[in-house]
Amino acid sequence: MIIEESEDVGNCLNGQKITDAMEQLGNVVHRTPLTTSKTMNRVTGKNIYFKMENQQKTGAFKVRGATYKIAQLTQQQAVRGVIAASAGNHAQGVALAAAKKGIEAKIFMPEKTPEAKVIATKSYGAKVVLTGESFQEAYEAAMKEQREANSVFIHPFDDVDIMAGQGTVAMEMLQQQPMLDTLIVPIGGGGLISGIAVAAKFINPKIKVIGVQAEGASATYNCYHQQGPFALRQVSTIADGIAVKKPGVLTLPIIEQYVDDIVTVSDTDIASAMICALERSKTLIEGAGASAFAALLVHGHRLQSQHCGVIVSGGNMDLSKMAHIQSLANQNQLINIS
Repeated sequence: MIIEESEDVGNCLNGQKITDAMEQLGNVVHRTPLTTSKTMNRVTGKNIYFKMENQQKTGAFKVRGATYKIAQLTQQQAVRGVIAASAGNHAQGVALAAAKKGIEAKIFMPEKTPEAKVIATKSYGAKVVLTGESFQEAYEAAMKEQREANSVFIHPFDDVDIMAGQGTVAMEMLQQQPMLDTLIVPIGGGGLISGIAVAAKFINPKIKVIGVQAEGASATYNCYHQQGPFALRQVSTIADGIAVKKPGVLTLPIIEQYVDDIVTVSDTDIASAMICALERSKTLIEGAGASAFAALLVHGHRLQSQHCGVIVSGGNMDLSKMAHIQSLANQNQLINIS
């Protein structure tokens, strides 16, 4: 479903705001490549275009939203510092954006966050607090600290400025390849797909936006299709970047109104996509970053698309998990690229 620009959803998230974000971020973030693959074109029968946000600063798209959000802070807000909760990539984005502005940042991360992401976040100058089994617990701890310290909370997805920054991914893609008719986008809390869907349909109302969740973290999928629990007690997936227990208050209505479908993929599907990218393209992508690619491999036969864009959202993988990823991929009999 498409909403006219004048209606505005999500507290004024619209194409004009994302255009403003595009202008402000133009000289700050990388304009990441949009790559093609003859193998994928042959296997899927479509022209496939991969948006390589794994090559973005900090290794993921999250720096876009964080940078735009922090750019909107007043001087009075900036001096109080910022606080965030993250499974990893948002943490690095906030840490880098804050450092460039000379703002203190404190990041709460789940205890099982890959060590590489923790180290990277600290390297940008942020203080890191590890707490809880998932994003939700880290988020609650961060909010408690925010109330006590009176700092500014930088939400990883449920914020209009964050969504607008993430929406610049779609604007870049459609500049790079205007013929795109479908975009496949990973969903955690929904910030990326909300921004992308609004931006894409602002430019081309006929474009299809397909969301992807991991089977073990499918709250938004459940809400969208009106089946299963809308808030999960626990999440379990190798795609830690999209392991979110419930969708955002702001993002869910946007998803319901702008997104054309949501599908799920298993951890074996995601692992297979990760290994395929490594073997075929010599590209390292993390679980969340591989989820849209996995959806293309599993569900692509159902897509009526000639020019399909796939968001490779991040590449910050914990290399110590590679043996486990390979083991999972070996179990998958469905995905076979030859």
